[in-house]
Amino acid sequence: MPRFTAPDGLSLHYTDDGAGLPVLCLSGLTRNTRDFDYVTPHLDDCRLIKFDYRGRGQSDWAEDAMTYTVPVEIGDVLALLDHLRLEKVAILGTSRGGLVALGLAAAAPERILGVAFNDIGPVIEPAGLDVIAVYLGRNPAWKTHAEAAVELPKAMTGFCNVPASRWLEEMRKLYTETPEGLTITYDPRLRDAVLAAGAQPAPDLWPLFEALTGKPLAVIRGANSDLLSAQTVAEMKRRAPGLIVAEVPDRAHIPYLDEPEAVAALRIWVEQMV
Repeated sequence: MPRFTAPDGLSLHYTDDGAGLPVLCLSGLTRNTRDFDYVTPHLDDCRLIKFDYRGRGQSDWAEDAMTYTVPVEIGDVLALLDHLRLEKVAILGTSRGGLVALGLAAAAPERILGVAFNDIGPVIEPAGLDVIAVYLGRNPAWKTHAEAAVELPKAMTGFCNVPASRWLEEMRKLYTETPEGLTITYDPRLRDAVLAAGAQPAPDLWPLFEALTGKPLAVIRGANSDLLSAQTVAEMKRRAPGLIVAEVPDRAHIPYLDEPEAVAALRIWVEQMV
């Protein structure tokens, strides 16, 4: 199981498979490397490097939960690139991963070949953040994966035409089934760190997006997303006219990335860097 050591000594997990353009896959806030299972077959000509943030997936939990922040995660990513001796990578960032990519645009733009944003941009809609705050750091009431696969879709507004098998697969990724019920696959103290960060004024992320000018960029938006608005995507396109834009119907936050619209956008994005 590939691991490396973060600047503060924490042991972190990653995977590194394939050959070709190095694409660093950065997952959502509470997610892990398995976020990218669905898109992997569609990027089979790329070297896919998938990373579990500290406190998530198979990475160790931090002693200090207040290190579960984007700036610290940026440092962890740079440590991973150094560990792999990679000077530059393309970044496929889902939600939180896109925010880490924006931070890297300020901290180390010379190490970025291009960025594909999955349902995230420089403006984050408050309604979407409110939804995340409800479940963040809390175990669900459901007792089994099968129960969750039936009940969760009823609450997930904005998702349509998703097979039952996909919901069950997602539940197995998101939760561990125990005799006592389902448990989350990340440090529940992540909630404390996120709420503490949210108490501070939101930074202006547009300058970070503009720091990526001239690099291949793409944005994939769920047509029903409550986190990334169509207005923000339009402004991203205005500021970066070469931006590849895809909107995925029947998806909210976040698209799975194996939808035809998402795959087509990612293929164009990759081709611009090879």
